[in-house]
Amino acid sequence: MPKLQGFEFWRCTLGGARHVVAPMVDQSELAWRLLSRRHGAQLCYTPMLHAQVFVRDANYRKENLYCEACPEDRPLIVQFCANDPEVFVQAALLAQDYCDAVDLNLGCPQMIAKRGHYGAFLQEEWDLLQRMILLAHERLSVPVTCKIRVFPEIDRTVQYAQMLEKAGCQLLTVHGRTKEQKGALSGPASWEHIRAVRKAVNIPVFANGNIQCLRDVEQCIQSTGAQGVMSAEGNLHNPALFEGRSPAVWELAEEYLAIVQQHPCPLSCVRAHLFKLWHHTLQVHQQLREELAKAKTLEGVSAVSRELKLRCQEDASRQLEGEEPAGGLPFFHWVCQPYVRPGPGEGSKEKGVCSRRALESGRPDVLSKNKQKKQLRNPRKTFDPSLKPKYAKCDQCGNPKGNRCVFNLCRSCCKKRAFKETADCPGHGLLFKTKLEKALAWQREQPGRQEPQQPGPGGLGGFPGVVGSARA
Repeated sequence: MPKLQGFEFWRCTLGGARHVVAPMVDQSELAWRLLSRRHGAQLCYTPMLHAQVFVRDANYRKENLYCEACPEDRPLIVQFCANDPEVFVQAALLAQDYCDAVDLNLGCPQMIAKRGHYGAFLQEEWDLLQRMILLAHERLSVPVTCKIRVFPEIDRTVQYAQMLEKAGCQLLTVHGRTKEQKGALSGPASWEHIRAVRKAVNIPVFANGNIQCLRDVEQCIQSTGAQGVMSAEGNLHNPALFEGRSPAVWELAEEYLAIVQQHPCPLSCVRAHLFKLWHHTLQVHQQLREELAKAKTLEGVSAVSRELKLRCQEDASRQLEGEEPAGGLPFFHWVCQPYVRPGPGEGSKEKGVCSRRALESGRPDVLSKNKQKKQLRNPRKTFDPSLKPKYAKCDQCGNPKGNRCVFNLCRSCCKKRAFKETADCPGHGLLFKTKLEKALAWQREQPGRQEPQQPGPGGLGGFPGVVGSARA
C-alpha cells in the first residue's frame, strides 16, 4: 500500500487523534500507555529512544519496543533522538514494523541533549535536519514526524516549521516554549506561536504546553486551530485528564500497578509514576515519601501505595462539610489534580516549598524539596543559608581561613607563606621551622659532619629531606 501522508495519515492511520500522550523518558512505557488509553488517550508515543543505542543493542530494542505484541497499544509513534541521518534511518527501519510513524525529537532541552548534540540543540542546523528527514521520508514505509520547540521570534518559528514540512515531515508537534524555558524557568507556553505555525503549514499540528485539564485541551484547540493536543506533566499527575475526570489517586494507582503485573517495567519507572500520582499527598504524609523512595521491590512500592490510600481515606473521613482544600489546591490532596510548577522567582503554593530565587529574595523561612529531604535525614544540620555561621576569610584568596592560623590564611596560602619564611603554623600543622631546627641540631651532634648551609628564602638549604609539613 502507498504510504499515507499529512492529513490522510492523521485521519486514517491515527484515527483523527486529538488526545495525545507525550513521549517521556522512562515515563511513557507500555504499562503507562495502556493506562492512559483506558482513560481517553487516543494516541501515545514511546519514551525518547537513542537511535545509536537502538541500532547496536538488541536488548535495548527488546526492552523498549520488541516486547510482547499488544493490540491495545495502537496507534503508536516511536520517537528517536539522533544527529546522524544514516543512524536515524537505520534505527527507524528497525522500528517501523512495530509502530505507525517515527518521530524525530527536536524538542528536548535538557543538559544531556546538549552534551549529546540532539533534541532542541539541533534547531539551528537546518541543513542537517533537512537531510535527516528527507532520507527517512524516502526510505521508510511509515511517515516521519517531528516534535519541536519554538524560537523566541514567531517568524523564525514559522520558517523552521515550513522547512521541516518541505523536507518530508508529515505531522508536527509544537511545544510552545523555547529551549531555555525549562525547570523553574518554564513559564507559560505560547499558543500564539503554535497558532502561527498551524496557519503556515499544510500538515497536521499537535499543540503542546499549558495543558492541565480537559478544559485546557478544548481551549487550546479553539485558540490554536491544532488538530490535537499533547500532554506530558498533566497526564502524569492525572491519567484521566482526557476523560475530564479527577478520580481518587488510589483508584488510578491500583489500576496502574495491576497493569504492571501483566506488563512489567523497571521499578524506577513505577516509583516515578507513583511519586507523580501521590505528589500532593506526599506533601502531607512526608514520612511515607522516604519509604517509597527506599522500596526495592514492586510489592514494597505497592505496600506504600496501600498505606497512602488508608491515610487518605482517614483524612477524608475527618473532612468537615464545607471545608476547603488546604494549600490553595483545587481539590483535596487525595484527588488527581495538576501540579503547577512555580514560575521564575515564585514560591510554590504548597507550604514549606520554594525555589532558590525565593531564598535569594529574602524568604529564607522555606526550603526546597531536596533540602527538606536532607533535613528529615539530619534534623540537626542547618540548610537555611541565612542561619549558617559566617566564616572569616583568608587575607589573600577569600576562602575561609583557618580558625587557629597564625597568619589568618587558609591552609593553601598558609603553607606557601610558612614554607617561604621557614615558619611554623600549629593551627594548620605546618612545622617548617621546628623540623629545620631539629635537623640542624642532629647535624651538629654528628662528628665529622660538615656544618649545614643556612636556608635562604623559599627552601631549607642542604636538607631536601626535611621540606614539608607534619601532616600529609
